[in-house]
Amino acid sequence: MSTSTSTSTTTTTDDAALKATHRAMWALGNYAAVASEIIAPLGPVLVEAARIGPGQRVHDVAAGSGNVAIPAARTGADVVATDLTPELLDRGREAAEAEGLTLTWKVADAEDLPCDDGEFDTVVSCVGVMFAPHHQAVADHLVRVVRPGGTIGLLSWTPEGFIGQMFATMKPYAPPPPPGAQPPPLWGHVDHVRELFGDRATIDSAVQQDLVVDQFATPQHFVDFFKANYGPTIAVYRHIADDPERVAALDADLRALAERFDRGTDRTVLDWEYLLLTATRT
Repeated sequence: MSTSTSTSTTTTTDDAALKATHRAMWALGNYAAVASEIIAPLGPVLVEAARIGPGQRVHDVAAGSGNVAIPAARTGADVVATDLTPELLDRGREAAEAEGLTLTWKVADAEDLPCDDGEFDTVVSCVGVMFAPHHQAVADHLVRVVRPGGTIGLLSWTPEGFIGQMFATMKPYAPPPPPGAQPPPLWGHVDHVRELFGDRATIDSAVQQDLVVDQFATPQHFVDFFKANYGPTIAVYRHIADDPERVAALDADLRALAERFDRGTDRTVLDWEYLLLTATRT
């Protein structure tokens, strides 16, 4: 076997293993609870920003349990929802059927979308594609599958905001990222997204906004909820499970993070900053 063939095979094998790890991580806990109980307002925000409406062909990439796909379908749009994790799509399908909505749900990698060029009028992702490891590959497919003149709509946590800081807090306790993987919150900087798109898409709007989260009674309640439901947090705790001192330290660090952001009085109130961006395919 030639060196180039051997390297290509190794890269493919490593990437498959990485994607399997990502798929398993997001199946941990109960992300659908996070989507429905905490971040549900974000879906309609992105639907409105992307001007989704009746008859449009819409692709929700890294759709999870349908945080954007379902409100998009409510407008009368023809929606395809894809995600790497089938367990999340199953939850979304159940929720859509309960409302009498018909969507297409497909397992697919955001870095290798099985779609035709220019197939969609609008392509969106709400705190979804930002977690794919290879940002340029994702951007290339977002641009490829939307038609010229079509809309790309993205909602991403910022590095400086609460969730970006949560990932920074967990980083010292997590295993090292695989080679080539980029930090998810980079998608929360407009310059990063502009560089990824290049001259293939023109950014029309990019605004930082806050999701007000007041569902947690205390900072400790936030820690407990994420330890039980949020795949990335669960994965980090599993990584240090054999070291009680590090587990206790991460508990304290996450609680301190919530205390730092808490502006509530009778209960915890947190502002989770995100970047809301829309672009037009050139």
